[in-house]
Amino acid sequence: MQTCVILAGGKSSRMGKDKTLLPFGGFDTLTHYQVAKFSKVFDEVYVSSKFEKFSPPLNLIKDESTGSYSPMLALYSVLKNFDHSVFIIPADMPFFDLSSLKELAKFKDKFDMVIAGDDEHIHSLCGFFSPRLATLAHEFYLKNEHKIGLLRKSCECKIVNFSNKDQFFNVNFPQEYEIANEIQKGRLDHE
Repeated sequence: MQTCVILAGGKSSRMGKDKTLLPFGGFDTLTHYQVAKFSKVFDEVYVSSKFEKFSPPLNLIKDESTGSYSPMLALYSVLKNFDHSVFIIPADMPFFDLSSLKELAKFKDKFDMVIAGDDEHIHSLCGFFSPRLATLAHEFYLKNEHKIGLLRKSCECKIVNFSNKDQFFNVNFPQEYEIANEIQKGRLDHE
């Protein structure tokens, strides 16, 4: 597969500190963990962020504006750089099953947006996005519209549902970070 972009430019307000910089899975940061994981299946892996904050440095795509924490702006900033569909995933979703990529990829050339879902949620920032969406994302951002659901409803979108919803576990709060570390430790103990 060609390109993956890991989103790491949010505020992390619920965590109380930048969660993308927290150590995870034997790596310096959660983001480095995700880069290593997705580098196994993608030719190119980039990180979307407002500025260079990672050590060691990662391949970065900087947001167009450093003052706004908008997922719509992040999508625009990423998609305008490519001429092919890009797999996008948040840095704080460390348990995404790489085998799920095949199901999502089946539809990436037929839809503008192919995203994951489960019986409880639609994961609007986990999937393949066409570069054709860059202009629309920018227009929404300029209108102060930041919810990705609006973009989803304004394009050709396919939601692929998965029964394994544990793979979409998000690390948003300190307790969830502790849980994620325990899950990861358990996985490593079983290898």
